[in-house]
Amino acid sequence: MDLVVIGGSDAGISAALRALELDAGVAATVVVADAYPNFSVCGIPYFVSGEVADWRSLAHRSVAELEATGMRLRLGTRAVRIDAAERRVEVSRPSGEGELLHYDELVVATGAAPVVPPVDGLSGPGALGPGEGVHLLRSMDDTFAVMATLERDSTSSAVIVGGGYIGLEMAEALVARGLEVTMVERFGEVLPTVDAGVGAHVREQLTNNGVKVLTGTAVTSVGRAGEASEAIMEVVASTGEGFETRLRADVVLVVTGVRPDTALGVSAGARLGAGRAIAVDEEMRTGVPGVLAAGDCVVTHHRLLGEVWLPLGTTAHKQGRVAGENALGARRRFAGSLGTQVVKVFDHAVARTGLRDDEAAAAGFAPLTVAFEADDHKAYYPGSHRLSIHVTGDRRSGQLLGVQLFGHRDASVAKRIDTAAAAIFNGMSVESVSDLDLSYTPPLGSPWDALQLGAQAWSRVAT
Repeated sequence: MDLVVIGGSDAGISAALRALELDAGVAATVVVADAYPNFSVCGIPYFVSGEVADWRSLAHRSVAELEATGMRLRLGTRAVRIDAAERRVEVSRPSGEGELLHYDELVVATGAAPVVPPVDGLSGPGALGPGEGVHLLRSMDDTFAVMATLERDSTSSAVIVGGGYIGLEMAEALVARGLEVTMVERFGEVLPTVDAGVGAHVREQLTNNGVKVLTGTAVTSVGRAGEASEAIMEVVASTGEGFETRLRADVVLVVTGVRPDTALGVSAGARLGAGRAIAVDEEMRTGVPGVLAAGDCVVTHHRLLGEVWLPLGTTAHKQGRVAGENALGARRRFAGSLGTQVVKVFDHAVARTGLRDDEAAAAGFAPLTVAFEADDHKAYYPGSHRLSIHVTGDRRSGQLLGVQLFGHRDASVAKRIDTAAAAIFNGMSVESVSDLDLSYTPPLGSPWDALQLGAQAWSRVAT
C-alpha cells in the first residue's frame, strides 16, 4: 500500500508513524516543504531565549530516527496539486523539477499559515520583511531569520504585535536576551482567550518584568524610522479613542494568529467548514475517496461546541494518529477537544480548558462563572502560592463547562487544568469535582484541592 502524507509537522508525522506501527510493510512517504520534519514550533521561543541551546534539540525525532521506522522523507519538496481522480500528488523537487507521486491513501496535513494584519508595511506591495527587521514566527526558517536580527550588535529593542500565546512567550524570550520589549494588543486585554480578569494577572506579570504593554491599541503602519536613527523601524498604533502612539524598535515581531492552509485540500475536492478549514468527520475523512486530513488545516470536533476550528499541537498529534490508523482501513474516531491550553509567563503560568462564560452563553448554556482564590498547598508549609481560579458551570444542569487558572509556575497549574479537562471531557458536574479522590500531602496540596475549593465556591453561588 502506498500512503502519501503531505506535511512533516505534528499531524503528518503522527499519521505516518501510526500507519507504520500497525503495518511495517506500508510504503509511507512524507512530503516536507522544508528541511525540518517533526520540529516543535512550540519550542521556538525557548531557543530564542537561549534556554534551549541547540535548535536541533527542537526536533521530536531526528531524520535518521524517522527513517529508521521505514518512513520515506521527501525533504525540501513542495506539494503543488492533488489529482484525486487518478490518486496522484504533483510535487516540486528541490531541483525545481516536477514529479507525480501515486497514492492509495493520502493524508493532507498542511497545517496553518501566519495571519498578517492588513497594515501598511506588513502586507501588500512593499511589505517589509526580515531584512528590515520585521518577522513572522511559524517555521524554523522564520526562527533563523529572527536570530540573525537579534544577533546584530545594534539590536536592543523590540515591538511585538499581538498578545496571544506566542506573543507572551516571545516577550519573555526577548527580555531574557536583554531587549526592551513593547507589546501591542488590539483587544482590551492580553491573552483574549481567557477572561479579562485572568488576562489582567498576565499583563501584571509582563509589566512586572519590564514589558511595556499597550492594550486596546491597533497597529496602523510599520515603516523605516530613517537611517540616522538607532531604532530602524517605526510602528504607529492608535487606540479606540483615536490617540496615536509611535514606537521605535530594532525588531518587529508579528504574531497575530494563524489561518488554516487549505489550498491543497481544496484542489483535491475537499469542502471547507468552520473557520474555513478543511471539513472532516470524526474519522478524519474529507469525503473525497482516499483522502484524509488532520491537524491545523482541518476543523476540530469540540466536545461541547461541535464543529469549530481550534489549532493546537495536542489536537494535531491526536488527529494525525487517527488519520494514519484509518488510512489502513480502521474506523478510529477522534474523541474531541476542549481547547485545553497552558502557557508560562515568566515565573507564573496561565491555563484554560472548556468554555468561557461568553462562549457557553453563545452555545445555548445558562452559564455562571465564579472567581475564587486558594493556596496551592497548605499555607503553613513554606513556599505556598495563591491560585486564581475561574469556574464556569451550567446553572440548569450543574455541568462543569470550563476552568481557568493563574498562578506561580510551581503551583501545578498545568496538572490542575488537566484534572479539570478530564472532568469536563467526561461530562462531570461542578459539584462532583469535590468527589474526586485527589492526592494530599501538606508540601504539595490540601485535603481539598484548590480546584475542588473553586468548585465548592461555584456551588455556593449557584444555589
